Amino acid sequence: MPIKTFRGLIEDGGQDTIVLHTNTGSMGYRIVKFELFAEEPGQNEYEHVMKVYKVKQTTIDNNVNFSDQTLLASAFLQDGSASYYPEVIHLAFDKEIFNQDIYITHVDTAGNLPCNYYLELEQVKLDLNENTVATLKDIRNITSQ
Repeated sequence: MPIKTFRGLIEDGGQDTIVLHTNTGSMGYRIVKFELFAEEPGQNEYEHVMKVYKVKQTTIDNNVNFSDQTLLASAFLQDGSASYYPEVIHLAFDKEIFNQDIYITHVDTAGNLPCNYYLELEQVKLDLNENTVATLKDIRNITSQ
């Protein structure tokens, strides 16, 4: 199936919406890649934490909880004057299929700087049963927030 790509720059404490919903919900998505890149690499100290969620977040923080069923991916990028090489960690739960909008949050715990992201989503055609299951999961996640 085709790959859709998204990229952007999010301010510290910000949240981006990736609009994916359709009227029928027959197209699902799976995260293939989620990467971060500093706006000014090598210029500042930063500790970027970005997370991808199935539901809009009311609190944007740097806490990563893998027990949270609405979390789809997280990434960490760190660099500073005391390190010679940046530290980068990316993790996406690649088996998870969703068919509604997703939300990317960002926190810089060191410098209050913006950060770039790059996201690849694989499109997955859903049959009626898969569509129903994905939509019901999304509704359950929205109502449990």
